[in-house]
Amino acid sequence: MKISATQTGFALYKEADVIGRCGVTPTPKGADITALSVLPQWRRKGYGSYLLKEILRRFGGYDREAATVFTAPLPADEGEGLFWQKFGFAPEDGRLVRRRTPDLTAVRFVQDYLAAHLPHPKLCIDATCGNGGDTAFLCRLVGPEGRVLGFDIQPEAVTSTRARLEKQGLTAELICDSHANLLQYARPGTADIVMFNFGWLPGADHSVFSTADSSIPALEAALAALRAGGVLSAILYSGRVIGTDEKQSILGWLRALPLEKYTVLVCDFANWADTAPLPCLVLKK
Repeated sequence: MKISATQTGFALYKEADVIGRCGVTPTPKGADITALSVLPQWRRKGYGSYLLKEILRRFGGYDREAATVFTAPLPADEGEGLFWQKFGFAPEDGRLVRRRTPDLTAVRFVQDYLAAHLPHPKLCIDATCGNGGDTAFLCRLVGPEGRVLGFDIQPEAVTSTRARLEKQGLTAELICDSHANLLQYARPGTADIVMFNFGWLPGADHSVFSTADSSIPALEAALAALRAGGVLSAILYSGRVIGTDEKQSILGWLRALPLEKYTVLVCDFANWADTAPLPCLVLKK
């Protein structure tokens, strides 16, 4: 099977024959599906589901971090209605509508908090660039007048982050060095935000991951870099590959910070697994 674009949408092929078609008009947050059909002899074999899933995927319908809206004509009968219902479509104002709000991930929770708490920062530090998601967020947050430093000890992470920023028209000072050395690049008491997202580099060798031996000195350097009123964020991980040592060591370090100098939040998602990402925030007084 393959799906090919047409002038009005997409065609589903089985070998050389077109067995299904879907009319699609892209919209800013998804797509309007004007029609979807499969040849009678190929119905009830999963081909319609395959075609609709692919349309939803191509237009962001399964993106956990995006708000999407898809529309389609009302079904002709109950059976067709049940088909659309399986994919989250429901009648609304004379159309079928599928709405999806972004999931609240640990990363989004931290970013939303920082954007609301510090809307106009001047100096921000991404201490764990990875593939550049937080770096790009900080670049947009500081705007053209601000400065962003991005650290990662893995050259491939710096390369990936640079490519992401270039694609989005953003700039940052990217440094291939341990985040424990960040005070060599930023003066104490000058940073508004320092972000950490521990663990491993997504898409790379998962046997390479952060450990408490380097992470805690980096967190201590980050606190020194922060100005009064600044915020440090850290997302902690655990699991079969990396164990719990780093997570538990950092939690112990966080809980020992003096109250007269810092407010510490450990933001547990009560109905998530114990190994789920754990966002933490340190507010410097």
